[in-house]
Amino acid sequence: MAVHELGHVLGAWATGGTVARVVLHPVTISRTDLAINPRPLFVVWAGPTIGVLLPLAVLGLFVVAKWHGAYLVRFFAGFCLIANGAYIGVGSFDAIGDAGDMLHHGSPAWLLWLFGVVTIPLGLRLWHGLGPRFGIGKDAEEVERGVAYLCAALLVVVVTLELALSPR
Repeated sequence: MAVHELGHVLGAWATGGTVARVVLHPVTISRTDLAINPRPLFVVWAGPTIGVLLPLAVLGLFVVAKWHGAYLVRFFAGFCLIANGAYIGVGSFDAIGDAGDMLHHGSPAWLLWLFGVVTIPLGLRLWHGLGPRFGIGKDAEEVERGVAYLCAALLVVVVTLELALSPR
């Protein structure tokens, strides 16, 4: 949600918009409220676009640099592709959330479906073969204790920041 909302914020700033607040709370659907939004279609598309491209860019950096833990970033990037693709593609059928805003501001429904049809399978492809790294399947590897602690700590930090900093 944070990467997706960052996309909306960057889209607003790039078009001269003014962000009133960003809501990132674990029990609320995230959103970015704008005080001024001169290019609403650009801003609404910036959320899912940055929401998939930024994690892919970070994954690319990890892969090229051959950094340890690239599989964790691969999982995260896959999740971002699937979540954003489903949110936009499936959301188009009931015009909910960003998908509703996209349709309202002139995006054709087929474009939203195309976004989902492209991103969801790519996300699943990124996930393919990761099971053993997470201790799943017949070729399961032992999950590194440090990786498990790092993931747990990141979860606690993110949820704590969301609870502390975001209005409901």
